[in-house]
Amino acid sequence: MSGLLEGKRILVTGVITDASIAFHTARVAQEQGAEVVLTGFGRMRLVERIAERLPKPAPVLELDVTSTEHLDSLADRVREHVDGLDGVLHSIAFAPQSCLGADFLAAPWEDVSSALEVSAYSLKSLATATLPLMDRGGSIVGMDFDARVAWPAYDWMGVSKAALEATSRYLARELGPRGVRVNLVSAGPVRTMAAKSIPGFSELEESWGDRAPLGWDVNDPTPVARSVCAVLSDWLPMTTGSMVMVDGGVHALGV
Repeated sequence: MSGLLEGKRILVTGVITDASIAFHTARVAQEQGAEVVLTGFGRMRLVERIAERLPKPAPVLELDVTSTEHLDSLADRVREHVDGLDGVLHSIAFAPQSCLGADFLAAPWEDVSSALEVSAYSLKSLATATLPLMDRGGSIVGMDFDARVAWPAYDWMGVSKAALEATSRYLARELGPRGVRVNLVSAGPVRTMAAKSIPGFSELEESWGDRAPLGWDVNDPTPVARSVCAVLSDWLPMTTGSMVMVDGGVHALGV
């Protein structure tokens, strides 16, 4: 029996550790038959070591989504490993410490603009950089954390995620005629390096499982990874501009 992503060529960005959603998405994608290329930034030797823990070796490319040079060369660098792409996972976010868990009103524009560029505008940057590789159409998926409400401590990252949600809808409008779907997967809290860097986020994690009708394990990224792979697959051919909720059901409750 063939896998859900058999024969698909998938680019997975944002791998940092083997606890990350990006890493587990790459793992599940390989298990489902995909050929995977990874990107990382900053700690490239660490990312290369993490890549060795996947079921199969995967090439690792450096990608700074704020670098025109990196973006302009991305398609050619990906072509050194695969002849095109069928799917892209955008799992990239960053905000300076002043934007998280502190005084929302005090964060300076320089820091806020950095958070918005890396966490939201980069979805457009990545889409345009990889579009030349998606001549058969495909699926772009971004990682989200439901930005329809104001979360404790999330502050300007929450604003950045709201911008990401809007960006995904406009990209869906622009890329649909080319056969490219653009969706977000809004995950419940997962205990990753990124989550640990947000002051007060642990309190949100601790209560999530009690609130979720289906329960929730903050130490298990696999349900999120499997959902991302489903959206990357051909099984949602007419779904674009959507936000798929993978949070145990917390979003549906008024608590």
